[in-house]
Amino acid sequence: MLSDQERVDIVRYRMENAQKTMAEVDVHIQNHFYNTAANRMYYACYYAVSALLLANGITTKSHDGVIQMFGLHFIRTGVFPAHYGRDYSQLFGERETGDYEDFFNHDEESIAEIYPKAKEIFTAVKEKVDQWLAEKVVK
Repeated sequence: MLSDQERVDIVRYRMENAQKTMAEVDVHIQNHFYNTAANRMYYACYYAVSALLLANGITTKSHDGVIQMFGLHFIRTGVFPAHYGRDYSQLFGERETGDYEDFFNHDEESIAEIYPKAKEIFTAVKEKVDQWLAEKVVK
């Protein structure tokens, strides 16, 4: 069981990773590294969503678990719009395709479709985590 301070520290750490990872995306796009850009979009959202889950006392052990718990606790309850669940799952699929499929490469068009979705999810989740951190009183 984590102490309140440990939980705050881990949530902050995950959000720092999320922000750094999202900042990498533009560099990869500018250099036409589209598979890597898709990977970084997904991971930025993954780090942010996992921070949000932990902030709310929800632990997971896998990427699928993060997807499922995000859907159960934040999509089905109306905290975020339903399309965030679909879009987050799409980011996961696009990351897997770009990382593991032979003879597949993302292109400018496919990245242009998913990048706004990643930014929207990332921004909304970051706002919720920032609110939680601001409300948390840690001695």
